[in-house]
Amino acid sequence: MRDLVALPKAHLHVHLESTARPGRVAALAAREGVPVPGRGPFRGFREFADRNSLLRGCLRTPRDFHDLAVEFCADEAAQGTRYAEVTFTAASHGERLGDLGMPLDAVITGLREGQRAHGVVVRVLLDHSRRQSVARLERTVELALAYDEVVGVGVAGDEAFPLAPFAGVLREARAAGLRLVHHAGESAGPESVREAVELGGAERVGHGFRAVEDPSVVALLRERGVALEVCVSSNVALGLVSSAAAHPLPRLLAAGLVVTVNTDVPDVTGRALAEEYAVARAAFGLDDWDLAALAVASARASFAPDGVKAEVTRGVDRWLG
Repeated sequence: MRDLVALPKAHLHVHLESTARPGRVAALAAREGVPVPGRGPFRGFREFADRNSLLRGCLRTPRDFHDLAVEFCADEAAQGTRYAEVTFTAASHGERLGDLGMPLDAVITGLREGQRAHGVVVRVLLDHSRRQSVARLERTVELALAYDEVVGVGVAGDEAFPLAPFAGVLREARAAGLRLVHHAGESAGPESVREAVELGGAERVGHGFRAVEDPSVVALLRERGVALEVCVSSNVALGLVSSAAAHPLPRLLAAGLVVTVNTDVPDVTGRALAEEYAVARAAFGLDDWDLAALAVASARASFAPDGVKAEVTRGVDRWLG
């Protein structure tokens, strides 16, 4: 069994705020006078979201956002990640702090520094809560268009709130050159995945594992080549799947879908990207060739330049020897 840290990887679904190192989380909580956010178990998505809000509220200064971004680059490089697309809730932070552009500007500055220092390529996806207004999504799109490093936008959060109100803004974002990636099929069923693809124009779906419950949705994903950003440990931690072994990832692969391996919220699961590949190896009996195929799928499903995709793929071939 080959070293999974050495496997060149693309990381497509991870929330920047949820990559904070334990020491940073503790220091921020102490500074802000709040309890250190726990790791669960959670009694539903809302409890998990409230925990995340506690941590995000501790991020206040440009230095907070900058350092988080630099450390993200260092930690990804240490996991063998060659390319990452990190998700960030820029407009929410900006509105909270009374300076719409500051958090994203600080993150971009940190990512530029971190990439130079650690040799990893990172791009940004800006997400928007389904619970928030259309106007906030418009502001998110405006922020996204201001930086070359931001490659896309998408809706996330509680799937009880429909995507339909945002469809017009999403079409405008796509026309302006942004890519679309939505969270769906995580806490809601396969119809949420269908909505993300047909109404939201999703080119990839964050999570999406519940698509397997409806053959027609599986067929839709397969026909359109929409990749799924699967996050096994996150789904278990949030109580959406009973165990890693019970996760439908093997069924998604058997159905001919494009599956990628991701961490989502590593500060909650305690698992970085190479460890997620190790989970797939142990829980599903995948061999090195299977894991290499997942790494190649992640690179090909990314929004990286063709040269970066090719570099990752060649690296995977060398890993296999």
